[in-house]
Amino acid sequence: MRAELLSLSRDVADKVARHLVAAGQIIDEDAELALEHAKAARRLASRIAVVREAVGLAAYAAGDWSTAIADLRAYHRMTGSQTHLAEIADSERAQGHPERAIDLYRGADIEKLDKSSAIELLIVAAGARGDLGQHDAAVAMLQVRELTTDDDADWAARLRYAYADALLAADRREEAREWFSRAAAVDEEQLTDATERLLELDGITIEGDEDEDEDEDDDDRAVDLDDDAEDAENRADDGEDAENRAEDGEDFDEDDEDEDFDDEAEARAEDDEDFDDDEDDFEDDGLEDEDDDELSARGDGLPEDDDLDDDDEELDEVDAKAKTEAEDDIVDDEGSGFEADVDTESDKQAGADGQGDEPAAGPTEPAAGPAETAAGPTEKKA
Repeated sequence: MRAELLSLSRDVADKVARHLVAAGQIIDEDAELALEHAKAARRLASRIAVVREAVGLAAYAAGDWSTAIADLRAYHRMTGSQTHLAEIADSERAQGHPERAIDLYRGADIEKLDKSSAIELLIVAAGARGDLGQHDAAVAMLQVRELTTDDDADWAARLRYAYADALLAADRREEAREWFSRAAAVDEEQLTDATERLLELDGITIEGDEDEDEDEDDDDRAVDLDDDAEDAENRADDGEDAENRAEDGEDFDEDDEDEDFDDEAEARAEDDEDFDDDEDDFEDDGLEDEDDDELSARGDGLPEDDDLDDDDEELDEVDAKAKTEAEDDIVDDEGSGFEADVDTESDKQAGADGQGDEPAAGPTEPAAGPAETAAGPTEKKA
């Protein structure tokens, strides 16, 4: 690994190395965190093969199948080796492509693979056959020489376990029990659950395990009940929210209707006001026109204002002259029996009224002049 990092600067190489070491140390305990460290190293040195290998293996352990396939394939292209075909094939199988896993097994150069990698690829291919429902073919693929030899190999327990599982899927129960037993015998590190599978086939249940299973079931049921209660509460809240929204909608509709009614009433009131104004204007115009016509009709034939003024001036002059003459006559008649003359004149005037329109004689003639003179303008005024 150090040799591959020599192409990087010292600072970058140190950072990459620290990330790779951290990923390798925690991959079994925390595969997700290991993957983050590996990706951090890839961001700094994506063209280094060992970095891509670390990312691919960490992604395979974390269950990130697409990342595992991409980075392990990149590692194979960079190095020309096929070290991790088993991981790539198993990732394809996990993604639902068992036929691709079988194709990888068929296309692999088994002679170039180390024994462990070849056995792992064989186990994956046999599992892919089982995924396709070809259980007998899976059993046949696993009947290799290594199945009965090399009991101390690190892959021995896994190979025997895979063979026992294939026999059980092919409905060969007794043979499956035998090989689960043989797998458990060599699985000192408990890499498989061969012992549990063997006890299950024998119908033996461990009390502690049963109690733990019951406790787990109780916890699961309690969690389910809590989830159901929360769902019920959420549904109730949703129902209340829906009712509130419905009420708000109804209020809103009523408000809209009230507003529409008010707007319509206002519009009608405005129309009525406009109509009343039009009627008033029309009546005023009609009355004014009628008044104008009537006044015009009445005014036809009347004297002009200038003529009336002239008549008033003439009447004033005549009245003034008559008053002057009357005063002169009164002065002349004083001391000469004016009162008798006045009585006589009164009697004569009364007789004249009885006789008609005969002219007065005697002393009344001087006064008749002004009276006749005043009659002219008076008749004119009438």
